[in-house]
Amino acid sequence: MRFRKIFVIGLALSLLGIGVPAWSDNDPRSCNDLMSSDTPAYVVCRWMATPEEAADIARFWLDNDGENMRNAGPIDTPIIDCTEEGNTCVEPPSDSTSGDVGDPDPAGENDGGGTPECQGGAKDCYVDPAELSAAEVKTAAETAEGQAVKTAAEAGLRVWIDTDLADDWKAGKLAEAVKRVGALAMQQGAVGIRFSSQLGYNQTFAAADEIDRFVTEAAAALRDAVPGRKLALHTVVPVLGCGANEECKTELGKKYPLLDPDRVGAWLSKGLVDQLSLDNGHLATEYATWKIDGPTAQRNQWIQVRARAWDAYGTIGAEDAVFTAPGSSKLTAEQALKTITERVATPLQSDAAETVTLWTRWQDPKGAVNRVLGDKLAANPTWEQLRRLSEVKPRLATLYNPATPEVDVATDLKKYAEVFGQVYLAVG
Repeated sequence: MRFRKIFVIGLALSLLGIGVPAWSDNDPRSCNDLMSSDTPAYVVCRWMATPEEAADIARFWLDNDGENMRNAGPIDTPIIDCTEEGNTCVEPPSDSTSGDVGDPDPAGENDGGGTPECQGGAKDCYVDPAELSAAEVKTAAETAEGQAVKTAAEAGLRVWIDTDLADDWKAGKLAEAVKRVGALAMQQGAVGIRFSSQLGYNQTFAAADEIDRFVTEAAAALRDAVPGRKLALHTVVPVLGCGANEECKTELGKKYPLLDPDRVGAWLSKGLVDQLSLDNGHLATEYATWKIDGPTAQRNQWIQVRARAWDAYGTIGAEDAVFTAPGSSKLTAEQALKTITERVATPLQSDAAETVTLWTRWQDPKGAVNRVLGDKLAANPTWEQLRRLSEVKPRLATLYNPATPEVDVATDLKKYAEVFGQVYLAVG
């Protein structure tokens, strides 16, 4: 009868839309009182063993000088009787081919036909050619680029090695290039390697299958050389900005045949790369024919990325040079805030891009230097607005070439660390 009453009460509550709480602050196993006052209501703390129970457990094992601990031996090993009907036991090898534990292998039994002879009397005869030696990593640390990695890490920046291995791959020199950049990526503070930029958008490759071979072989070589480090790529996928405009998709598919979204997405889904950055430099002009403005194209792009679930396979980032201008940024505070809303906040709030990379300094083919900051890192309204983004600082990154410092490497990186949590260090 009691069970029936409980069942009826529960049924009535469920029909009324009233839920019976699964826990209560009066529950003796509740530890909600230990959580901070700003803990969300849906987070619940519950003791698996209360402090009193934990003390009893400890006493059980530690009393009498750990008597219970000493007596707690392994479970008895089952014994098989070889004479019992139905049991089959393997006969040990004959005395002619076996020896005691620790004895050398009988003649002819090892694969090498005897004890291998090491060059120079070294103990370890085999070295994986893909692995980086401690000497190579140490030598890289002493280079200017290695010192830049150290300086960036000391400034509080998460470091990516930024290079392009496409030309090395085409020249048959991938292994040497991987050794060089891999030794830098093994420095403390470095988390990964971006091994190509504008992939498929520039003129390096002429065929899509050639790009796939490059990505596959470069990723495999880097995985072997720098295990534990992340791999990244930067590219552009213009078709994504078309949205539902079929004419736009058809024309841009013809214009950029190497940048098919399915092909690009496969680099992520196959685990070849851990991070994919999409450049936003084309958004303002590429879609004018179809009357698609920059904000709409960007919205279309991130809807497409989210629909394709690329973020399920790796980190997706947006990349932009919109804040730079010849000499320095000319934006007013209001203009800078509007641009931040469009090019930083919007990608992050789209639930597709997890990071935003902003260019802070670059040189065009005519030699003009484009910057966010002024000459010698002079502050301006744009920089002051970017400094306000402290809440998303870990998601913001910039690019930096230690070979062309604005002041010096340490001063530059310390300044950039005011806004950014990550940096892509350009290496040759």
